[in-house]
Amino acid sequence: MTPENAIYALWCAWLASWIVAMLWSNRTEKRDAIEAEILFRVLFYASAILLFAFPARPRYRVQMQLWHFGDAMNWMLAASTAAGLLFTWWARMHLGRLWSDYVVKKAGHHVVDTGPYRLVRHPIYSGLIVAAFATAIEKGTSFAMFGGAVVTLAFYMKARREEHFLRAELGDNAYYDYARKTAMLVPFVRIES
Repeated sequence: MTPENAIYALWCAWLASWIVAMLWSNRTEKRDAIEAEILFRVLFYASAILLFAFPARPRYRVQMQLWHFGDAMNWMLAASTAAGLLFTWWARMHLGRLWSDYVVKKAGHHVVDTGPYRLVRHPIYSGLIVAAFATAIEKGTSFAMFGGAVVTLAFYMKARREEHFLRAELGDNAYYDYARKTAMLVPFVRIES
């Protein structure tokens, strides 16, 4: 098995398990506006196409192979992809039945500030960004790197929207106190929202 095949297998296993876990969630009480969610979905799926739909050995004039690494480095990037995906699972398990694929308020919703949520306010997004960039770096193409940048933008925008929604729904003080002491996406890097 090559490192690239291992990365694809990791993503497929993660996606399959994530779809099954979607069934494990509390009832939704309130949803954010659908228009903003559509923009996120367009950016997210565009980034997935850029990351996965084009071969690592480019056949397109607009795509460039930026670098090639040896097996040792590629296996380290595969391990980084696995670490990012495992981080998302730690967060998903810790969040439990409050998790949703959309920006929503669930029954019994409250600020979760323990486990991976002590490190960053959006550990699922952080883990997916790490996994996407590790994948992009391993592929070493301009399309893949652009896909990593687009997924970062998509999750940053969704995180900002989610925080605005949760402040309104859970009370500004509760979420503000949490946001004041916890980084948004990168541990120890504070971004006010």
